[in-house]
Amino acid sequence: MSNHPDLPHLDKEGHVHMVDVHTKSDTRRRAIASGRLLTRKEVVKLVVDGQAPKGDVLAVARVAGIMAAKKTAEWIPLAHPLPLTSIGVDILVSDESFTVTAQVETVGKTGVEMEALTAVSATLLTIYDMLKAQDRAMTINDVRVLSKSGGRSGDFSVNGERPNANNASSHTNQ
Repeated sequence: MSNHPDLPHLDKEGHVHMVDVHTKSDTRRRAIASGRLLTRKEVVKLVVDGQAPKGDVLAVARVAGIMAAKKTAEWIPLAHPLPLTSIGVDILVSDESFTVTAQVETVGKTGVEMEALTAVSATLLTIYDMLKAQDRAMTINDVRVLSKSGGRSGDFSVNGERPNANNASSHTNQ
């Protein structure tokens, strides 16, 4: 099966397949992603004061992000299952929002951008789920990869700087 050079998930007949990565070298790979959930001040205050009806919103959301990162290949059809070596989920609380940053690492043949994005998405969705009775108008936005390092395509950062392991301030190893 021969791949189209610009579309690696398509074979020469245009059929979708999982990319063969067996010839790639194992390297340390890291990705950092982020996203935000916007809500009302009163809702944020409930969380900060530990008064949210469904319990510790931030703790549950962090665990959801970690679990989701580990299951990315089950969510994303063409993602490779990866042995993740580190997953960190940080939630920054401000007056009217929660900003989630996830850092995911592995040593392997393919990157962890999808795992970082999945961690962020699941964390934000869990916050939404736990607070939806307080604010049905919450919005989730700005979910994106901030940086990645490792692999043949090289390093990437949205601000053009070299990716930094300290960008995600809270780590939970799993």
